[in-house]
Amino acid sequence: MIDSKILSSTTLRERPDFAYILDVISPGSRVLDLGCGNGDLLYLLKQKGIRGQGIEKDEDAIVECIRKGVYVHHGDIDEGLSHHEDKRFDYVILNQTIQETRHPGDIIKECLRIGKRVIIVFPNFGYWEVRFRILFQGKTPVTDLLPYRWFNTPNLHFLSVLDFQEFCDIRGFTVEDRAFFTDLKQVKFSPNFFAKLALFQIR
Repeated sequence: MIDSKILSSTTLRERPDFAYILDVISPGSRVLDLGCGNGDLLYLLKQKGIRGQGIEKDEDAIVECIRKGVYVHHGDIDEGLSHHEDKRFDYVILNQTIQETRHPGDIIKECLRIGKRVIIVFPNFGYWEVRFRILFQGKTPVTDLLPYRWFNTPNLHFLSVLDFQEFCDIRGFTVEDRAFFTDLKQVKFSPNFFAKLALFQIR
């Protein structure tokens, strides 16, 4: 049996990006979480009265979602989202998912078709620790947000805050909101250097 209060308080304390998303999305909203993992975010959204569903390809993670009572489909977002109707959702969320997809630009375009707004969260490859490890060790960095080695990482793309902003400018996407995080708090100053995690809300 899941203790909702303990799970919620622990998760929100450890994941300031989750807390930010919960603050942004209003009760009653329809949300699709792509690459929803073990369902922690969907569970928190459900507690707030938000109608959420997820897509996840990892079967063990899906079992965890079911245990939490969240609605999830087994699927690979790289295979397309064409079965979803235009503007079916108020929000589509890609939380540390986009860097693992083969064609992130195409997926984001599809997300903007089926959702009124899209929230994208990704590990910032411009973070100072990542830069310093490359500079002084001369190797692909291994950090808490990028915990894999080059030969077993699920990440296909490595991007920084500035890279994503440039991508939005090139594609003509409107950035409505952004937030940046390190460990347990938000980063306000020079996020491309000091933030481990970046969040963009686009339409």
